[in-house]
Amino acid sequence: MNYITGFTDEQMAGQRLMIGFDGTELNRDLKYYIGTLKVGGIILFSGNIRDVPQLKNLCRSAQSYAGDCGQPPLFIAIDQEGGQVARLKEPFTVFRGNPFMTAKADARYFAEITATVLNQVGINMNMAPVLDIAPKEINSIMAGRSFGHDPGHVSLLGTEVIMGLQQNGILSVAKHFPGIGRTTVDSHHDMPSLDVTPEDLETSDLLPFQAAIACDVAGIMLSHIHYPGFDQKWPASLSPAIARKLLRRRLGFDGLVITDDLDMGAIKKHYSIHSAVRQILKADIDIALICHKSPDIPAAFEEILQQTGKSELMADRGEKAVKRILRAKERLEC
Repeated sequence: MNYITGFTDEQMAGQRLMIGFDGTELNRDLKYYIGTLKVGGIILFSGNIRDVPQLKNLCRSAQSYAGDCGQPPLFIAIDQEGGQVARLKEPFTVFRGNPFMTAKADARYFAEITATVLNQVGINMNMAPVLDIAPKEINSIMAGRSFGHDPGHVSLLGTEVIMGLQQNGILSVAKHFPGIGRTTVDSHHDMPSLDVTPEDLETSDLLPFQAAIACDVAGIMLSHIHYPGFDQKWPASLSPAIARKLLRRRLGFDGLVITDDLDMGAIKKHYSIHSAVRQILKADIDIALICHKSPDIPAAFEEILQQTGKSELMADRGEKAVKRILRAKERLEC
């Protein structure tokens, strides 16, 4: 269905938001986000999940409400990497995590079982796999979540996860571009700076993402790391140099580009939601991710609405972003 024909400005703005919420059912807040702010997606955390019947009902009722509001299907996303980061615990299938995968068969098995579980409850997007490379010689922040230190191995297992998820109806979002494995500071708390040359990243960290693009990954999540070798001012998640010039133009990625959570300290301690959103729009990033209920969600909606109405250039960029979003949603209908 071609939803973009006849979309209101509010719908165009809302599609570019993915939000978290409190509660385990279709409550007043979630109805407001879907019906009034017209959000394009929601992301689930452990606090939204009790058991299989409840989760299935939550996803089904959210999608039904979006349809009743004249909205396209929602992205319903989750971080289900296995191991350290897995929102679905018992009684759902539990895996030990990426560091314990050693062969293609391990990665494909994880992806296929995970896709089966997500499909059963109505989740259609997994914020996985992690494609960060964790060097052996440092205490990498990603050591417990990475496939390892070798770019070839990370690429091999990462693409198996992508293909296993997507061939079974789950959109895969690879993360955290252009690579955070060389950092030791947690961006949940503050913004790390990684002063490496473009050549360093090209021969190592970027390789798994290039492999992901080659196997048609649906989305790529940007890190909140500052890479002064690429952009002296902005972290990757707000950087036109990284999102537009490197990822879109140079690597040729025309899928979904998503920020990491804008509630994280790396962003929250340094930028207002208004300045962050303005940068996101300038950088040709499709979706702003805000994972917790706060006034930042309606503020981000209003900022997107205002900025995309300012000029033909911004309106054109906004239309291209929404077309990419809807193209990804069409994959879910196939």
